Amino acid sequence: MTKKISPKSPGKQRKRIYKSPIHSHKKMLKCRLDEFLREEYGLRSLVVKKGDLVRVMRGQFRDTEGKVVKVDYSAIRVYLESATTTKADGKEAQIPVHPSNLMLVKLELDDDRKRIIDNKVVKIAESE
Repeated sequence: MTKKISPKSPGKQRKRIYKSPIHSHKKMLKCRLDEFLREEYGLRSLVVKKGDLVRVMRGQFRDTEGKVVKVDYSAIRVYLESATTTKADGKEAQIPVHPSNLMLVKLELDDDRKRIIDNKVVKIAESE
């Protein structure tokens, strides 16, 4: 299997992301791990999941931590409890954050996630 060569122009790169099928967006929802989690699991990044505790590293909500409320696969955005703004009518609205601007602080571990982490660790060990 050969790797597809990506175009250099930013517009074509953006178009490729927007036109790609939604199930392929999961790879784009990766967040880097906190240094303690990185040492514990031996991984650099993981796909963000509902219930994870994340720290915002860039943007308006920098240095705030919050729980992931929703993950939007089609828009490649993450919604947090702490990233909200007040609308003109007084309602609270959540602001979407791109996963590249987040860092995973605490993982929501269930059986599927443990299996994924174990598989990745074994795969890394085999390649070395």
